[in-house]
Amino acid sequence: MIEDVSSRGLIGVAAIAAGLLGMAVVQSNRASTVADGMGAHVHMMGADAGEGATARPTTTVKPLSCEKLPNVPGHWITTALVEFPPNAYTPRHRHPGSVTAFVIKGALRSQMEGGPAVTYSQGQTWFEAPGAIHSFAENASATEPAELLAIFVAEDDCGPLTIPLTD
Repeated sequence: MIEDVSSRGLIGVAAIAAGLLGMAVVQSNRASTVADGMGAHVHMMGADAGEGATARPTTTVKPLSCEKLPNVPGHWITTALVEFPPNAYTPRHRHPGSVTAFVIKGALRSQMEGGPAVTYSQGQTWFEAPGAIHSFAENASATEPAELLAIFVAEDDCGPLTIPLTD
């Protein structure tokens, strides 16, 4: 039997994401202690966006939660805090499912393949479709840290959140 997840499923996912987003914003100062056993940290390569051999700081991804979506069979929702130290840069990558990013602190520049680079400030969001190529993401400031809340919906049972691309 195939379930209809078109509107009901998406509304449910949106409601869960909104609830998780609210929790993360309220607890953003305590996010590193909220991981609750999901303390895995993913460090993105400190690749450079055009300054030769000068390495830039790495980005850290801290998973906060991962839950099976009961109304969307085979799908999971993962919420993660992504920390961008001053001048941090994340090179070209993609994600295994849909991603919504919400800037909690600071400003981030982001570019999806085929689109313009955009600077997002605190409170702004962007969306990445499944398999979309994220050309780069970087802290817009060389002196202040930035953070975003990333909400992933994928079929991967809370597996890898970021897939680096080398070409």
